[in-house]
Amino acid sequence: MKEKLLVSACMLGAGCRYDGKSKPIIEKETLDKLCLKYEIIPICPEIYGGLPTPRTPSEIKDGRVVMKDGTDVTVNFCRGAKCLADMANSLGAKMALLKERSPSCGYRFVYDGSFSATLIEGSGIFASELLSRGFSIYTEDDIDSLI
Repeated sequence: MKEKLLVSACMLGAGCRYDGKSKPIIEKETLDKLCLKYEIIPICPEIYGGLPTPRTPSEIKDGRVVMKDGTDVTVNFCRGAKCLADMANSLGAKMALLKERSPSCGYRFVYDGSFSATLIEGSGIFASELLSRGFSIYTEDDIDSLI
């Protein structure tokens, strides 16, 4: 039986990003290799948290997730993170390949909350939830190590 691997759906080509676009980082050949080794489970915590697509961009500031227009969407981000982490646990998943810099999926870096494209070290809401549950997290920079 293959290990289960959660993958940010936007990296697979799903138009679920804040701007309604995808960020298809994983090429078909690479995806084929991943599929030989893992059962791929596409996820988007922001959608599971009840946010629409497209939506106003969000960043983490002072422990809260805030849209560019000032709307606090922390509850949505936390709801989506917990829901998907619970689902992942029930499926027996223990690994995730997540989109770096996202306020949900960022693992090593996220934007600083000023909406100035300034990166800081830190993890997004979903990545943090998975880490607290003992998941191994990978980003687009780590795909080769998964294959």
